[in-house]
Order: sequence, then C-alpha cells, then structure tokens
Amino acid sequence: MKTDIQIAQEAVLEPISDVAASLGLDGESLIPYGKYKAKVDHRLVKKLAEKKDAKVILVTAISPTPAGEGKTTTSVGLADALHMELGLAMSLGMLLGAALGQLAPKGGKESSKEDDHETH
Repeated sequence: MKTDIQIAQEAVLEPISDVAASLGLDGESLIPYGKYKAKVDHRLVKKLAEKKDAKVILVTAISPTPAGEGKTTTSVGLADALHMELGLAMSLGMLLGAALGQLAPKGGKESSKEDDHETH
C-alpha cells in the first residue's frame, strides 16, 4: 500500500484558477498564493447570497469523539456525502488556526500539535 506522502507526490496539481473556474468563481473572488492555492475573498458569501442554489457551510466548533473525530473528519465526511450521495459540486477548505491564518492541509509542516489534536 502506498504511503500518504507517495500518493501526494504522485498527484497532478491543477492551477487554482482552473479549479475556481470549474466551480463558477471569477478571478476577482480569489486571493492567489502562488499557482496552486488561494484564499476566497470573504465578500463572495454576500455575492452568492443572491443565488438560491449556493450554500456555505461552516463547521466552527465540535467536541471530538473518543476516537478523535472532530471538525476535520466531520467536514470531509460532509463534503464527501454531499458530493457522492447528492451529486453536488463541492469545495472544501480548512483553516488551521488563528495564529497561522491560512488554508493548508491538516498535519502538514505548518501545522502545530494543537491543530493536530483531531488525528490522535
């Protein structure tokens, strides 16, 4: 079985502008951080409020289960279910913490022990 790092290293990254376009987002809604990542401008929420089929779901606080399932597991499971079961177009981002102030994968080198509590 391949390790997580092997899978990640074999992944073909798509430019974030292409990912945004596939979701119907214009370039003005993105704050780019290089070619492969970006923040979404917070004003997009108000802009999309006019569309009756657009939704934003925020998972902001949850007490982890004894197995360690918390915000990350809940968010990924919710996104997977909405896409796989309902066929909805999904985009998922996670904020690692106020100190970091950026979107990044959980458990990455930018992650702190405090941010990793859900994976233990």
